[in-house]
Amino acid sequence: MLTGIGLTIQLLVLSGALGTALAIVLLLMRISGRWYLAAPTMVYIYVFRGTPILVQIFIIYYGLPQLEFIRESILWPVLREPYGCAIVALTLNTGAYVSEILRGGILGVDRGLKEAGAALGLSTRHRFVYITSPIAIRLCLPAYSNDVVSLMKSTALASTITLVDMMGIARTIVAETYAPYEVFLSLMFIYLIITWIIQRSFGWIEKRMSRHVRSEA
Repeated sequence: MLTGIGLTIQLLVLSGALGTALAIVLLLMRISGRWYLAAPTMVYIYVFRGTPILVQIFIIYYGLPQLEFIRESILWPVLREPYGCAIVALTLNTGAYVSEILRGGILGVDRGLKEAGAALGLSTRHRFVYITSPIAIRLCLPAYSNDVVSLMKSTALASTITLVDMMGIARTIVAETYAPYEVFLSLMFIYLIITWIIQRSFGWIEKRMSRHVRSEA
């Protein structure tokens, strides 16, 4: 089971980091004010948020290898392995969800703060970097932590494409021992522990970022 935990953590950390980086790119395209950047981004977000992640995993794992230009591209070394397909699917899905979380945080920033920055002579870029972004990140943390928990639970779907994560190992143990209740209850307990660690970690970060608010109060 320890090997499965390690793989689950790998999937979570790598796809979470790549998905967040992708989300930032999507966000910048969405708020760029250029329709030829914003429109494809909106379609992308709609598709990946509007379809089950299991379907996305299957399309990437079973569908893309059927395309000859994929097999001849630089993506093939990644997409020919189940691990790479899982990372790609989880990353693309996470990017769509997190980009909307970030956009919600930016929209939640008081417009008066932006106007105050403009009155001080700050450029649009400087206002975004020094005023909007720090406040938006703090506003996004609760929703972002929930998305990380959802991503952690979604990693269990990697077992459907032969990856031996926690769920994959649990299924193997059940097949050998015929003890589904004991095995899956233990698995549920492990997921709950990981969820608790994630929530506590983000709670600590949020508390640290909001300490000036408490001190002013």
